[in-house]
Amino acid sequence: MISVLFAVLTALSNGSASVLQRRAALKVPSGEEMRLSLVGHLLRQPVWLGGIGMVIVAAVCQAVALATGPIAVVQPIFVIELPATLLLAGFVMRVRVPRPVWTGVAAVTLGLALGMASAAPVGGTDEVQGAAWVPALVVTGVFEAALITSAMRISGNARAALLGLAAACAYALTAALMKDAMSRLTSDGFIGLVKAWQLYGTAAAGVGALFILQNALQAGTLAAVQPMLTLGDALISITYGVTLFGERLRTGWWLLPQLIAVALIAVGCVVLARSPLAGGGPQPPPRVK
Repeated sequence: MISVLFAVLTALSNGSASVLQRRAALKVPSGEEMRLSLVGHLLRQPVWLGGIGMVIVAAVCQAVALATGPIAVVQPIFVIELPATLLLAGFVMRVRVPRPVWTGVAAVTLGLALGMASAAPVGGTDEVQGAAWVPALVVTGVFEAALITSAMRISGNARAALLGLAAACAYALTAALMKDAMSRLTSDGFIGLVKAWQLYGTAAAGVGALFILQNALQAGTLAAVQPMLTLGDALISITYGVTLFGERLRTGWWLLPQLIAVALIAVGCVVLARSPLAGGGPQPPPRVK
């Protein structure tokens, strides 16, 4: 399935970008939160520019995935971005992957499989009908404002978690706008895409999401940001899929295994984000040949 393949490629690129951006954010002076000067500090760091390169690759892959599959299928697959990236990092750096990482990988993988099997998202359209975007954008704007306002009143990992959720909401909005924009490309060609406001909305939401994420990563640890970012993106994207694109999920008693899946993914993300491979801290000893 093309959409699943490109969703996996997107997850790999996004996971790599998160780790690179976190390492860059650690070098930013304190007190730069929610200021444009934060971007200036980051632009001078090659590791951050490498993360931006991976973001661009992810955007292209995500566009293909969303153009060929339901948003409720594509976006949840992104939960594998962190475990896949850590395993790849261990292979490239030739270090032994710690047992907790394997535990986290197992939890996330099992949670994703259980969640997708129990939710079984189907149906939906490629294009948002009528003026459905109006209430969706209003609710999203209010939610984002509440999260950011609350985050700026606190500090540390609590701020990082709230900003991580705000970034997740912005990324989910970006995906929904991107899917709607790609439907114009399919139906009306390149001219239709250029004329669609959703294309420019995608760019604006994507830039906003990236800015919020940098502040989240600078405010606290990856362990505080990543679970909110990963689960928030998946769950909010599913909400957009159901409310805007008419996609359907199983309900009733199927909600129980879905909640278990969310818990498994959350625990797995916390375990993985605390790994030295994710935090850029001391690395495990080299593998004995």
